[in-house]
Amino acid sequence: MSLKANIEAIIYAAETPITIDQIIALVKESSGISDGTELRSQVMLALGELKAEYAVDAHGIEIREVANGYRMSTKPEQHDLVRSFAKSLKPPIRLSLQALETLAVIAYKQPITVPEISEIRGVDSSGVIATLLDRKLITTSGRKDVIGRPILYKTTKEFLLRFGLKDVHELPSMEEFEKLVAESFQSDLLPAEMQPSKSDDSQSTEPPAGERLEAEKTA
Repeated sequence: MSLKANIEAIIYAAETPITIDQIIALVKESSGISDGTELRSQVMLALGELKAEYAVDAHGIEIREVANGYRMSTKPEQHDLVRSFAKSLKPPIRLSLQALETLAVIAYKQPITVPEISEIRGVDSSGVIATLLDRKLITTSGRKDVIGRPILYKTTKEFLLRFGLKDVHELPSMEEFEKLVAESFQSDLLPAEMQPSKSDDSQSTEPPAGERLEAEKTA
């Protein structure tokens, strides 16, 4: 079996994005190439050919680079067709609207502290941080060098996987991100009666976080 066919099979079978180093380790014995530099070059060449082959309209899937690895995924044109099926295969992440808004603030302002998040959102956000940490969508990123040394938070690899991003630099505009959030989590939102009733849900005259973030970006 050819090197390219082996790599194709590996990417297809992988449940999570597989890195170049992992691919090399898996094909090293069967490739017959002893020189490490040459093997890496051949693997990269085969990956490029596979990506080009799957990019044509005759295929409904593509090979994408996501979170420092490679994975097969459906093309945008097929999303509507397979969305309901794909959701049935993935355990839902149950999040409130407040948690989603907080996640958006962290994604665009990371690393960021809880007081800074609360200032942008206009409400206390400490309650939803634990939820996002538990879902592994955010993680700690040290402490800010100011009085009190508050903890900094940033998004995780799980966040990149959930949104199909190579890295945070691929984040779209706020409007596009809100649409992406709706598509990814709409069916997983907590019912209104199940959402927190503490300060995070209190009435506020502040504009939505999305509007405030956009205002800051254009200021």
